[in-house]
Amino acid sequence: MVVCIKDKIKNINAVIGCNIGCRYCYAKVVANRFGLTKNFSKPIADIHKLERLRKPGVYFLTGMSDFYIWEKQWLDKSFELLRESPKTVGIYLTKAPNKIKLDDVPNNAWMGVTITCKNDLWRLKSLKENIKCKNYHVTFEPLFEDLGDIDLSNIRWIVIGTETGNCKGKIDAQKEWVDHLVEVARRYDCKIFFKEELVHKVMGEENSIQELTDEMEDALR
Repeated sequence: MVVCIKDKIKNINAVIGCNIGCRYCYAKVVANRFGLTKNFSKPIADIHKLERLRKPGVYFLTGMSDFYIWEKQWLDKSFELLRESPKTVGIYLTKAPNKIKLDDVPNNAWMGVTITCKNDLWRLKSLKENIKCKNYHVTFEPLFEDLGDIDLSNIRWIVIGTETGNCKGKIDAQKEWVDHLVEVARRYDCKIFFKEELVHKVMGEENSIQELTDEMEDALR
């Protein structure tokens, strides 16, 4: 049986908004549909939601935002709570690591980038140059092409997904692209997690991989 990522990793949408403007952005669609913000390109925050970090678990903090655009006080508060709750895991994601400089990241914060195609691969190097932390991860969602033999050194966890929704120009991931990425990740001992739609529409349950790191598993116990 496929275990949905939402069943293991909970979202804390304390910040809503992003100005990167991705064609496939589901967060903007959701925000507009439910009137969560007047202008999605200008993020708003409800910092009290971050208090959920006090309860041990694995939390994705940027499902409706990109952490490069977070105000310093928002990021500082999340880091403060993670330091107070060492059994909690906080996951952050950005498409603009070149616009971030961090060197005081809690050990239970996982900092990552989104990569969809070869033109995004610069983010891997930029992530490690600009954000100094213990745990790095990468989300390959949506996966738009075969990325080749990429360098995943120091990356401990990857998530792979296909494009969702029905927007114009939609590109579905191909099994051979995913297979190659899995092969590369195994060389670097990365844990691998397939998103649910990738399993159902591309890979099939018989090929599903849904791994978490030891730290994440510990936080869920």
